[in-house]
Amino acid sequence: MNKKSRSPLDNLISSIDEIRLLIESNQKKEFRENPAKDTPENDLTTSEKSHAAALMRINHAGEVAAQGLYQGHAVFTDNLSIKNQMEEAADEELDHLNWCKERVEELGEKTSRFSPVWYAGSFIIGAASGYFGDKWSLGFIEETEKQVSDHLTKHLNLLPEKDEKSRRIVEQMRIEEEEHGENAKKAGAAKLPEFIRNTMKITSKIMTKTAYYF
Repeated sequence: MNKKSRSPLDNLISSIDEIRLLIESNQKKEFRENPAKDTPENDLTTSEKSHAAALMRINHAGEVAAQGLYQGHAVFTDNLSIKNQMEEAADEELDHLNWCKERVEELGEKTSRFSPVWYAGSFIIGAASGYFGDKWSLGFIEETEKQVSDHLTKHLNLLPEKDEKSRRIVEQMRIEEEEHGENAKKAGAAKLPEFIRNTMKITSKIMTKTAYYF
């Protein structure tokens, strides 16, 4: 079916089908090469490994949420240029998600058991903002990417100094998240009201606190 003729329901069904990549570990997709692929693994203490894995689990949860947000926005937009921009960003976010998953498993841990919850909540937010128009969808993306970039900067300060592999991944993610936010701004993003920005920060804190442990 041609993208131009797809209805919101078609887009929704397609997005639900794609989300299986996020939840079913046996699903395969061709991802970009992990930026930490050739970085040597330094010796970490048990506590350092556990802490690094928890931080990367948070980052993985954030990427699951990003998929929901972008795919939710794409359901309602009729602007093919913006839809393509969102789908391209979502593809890069899938790469981020895979890199984080690989790193969590290398550190001997598992990704968040609440991944379906993070996805569903973000998809609803994305679809709701998309319903009210592209400028609000783009506004949510710009603000989300700003908060994610700040969050990744914080993680670079929290990760063990010897964990160069996780650092490489987070650094590359931060570069691309900032690009996504800037692209949304250039495409006509509306500035979100302060209470919405604050609500997003509170929601993010709940997710990060939960994903650190579960």
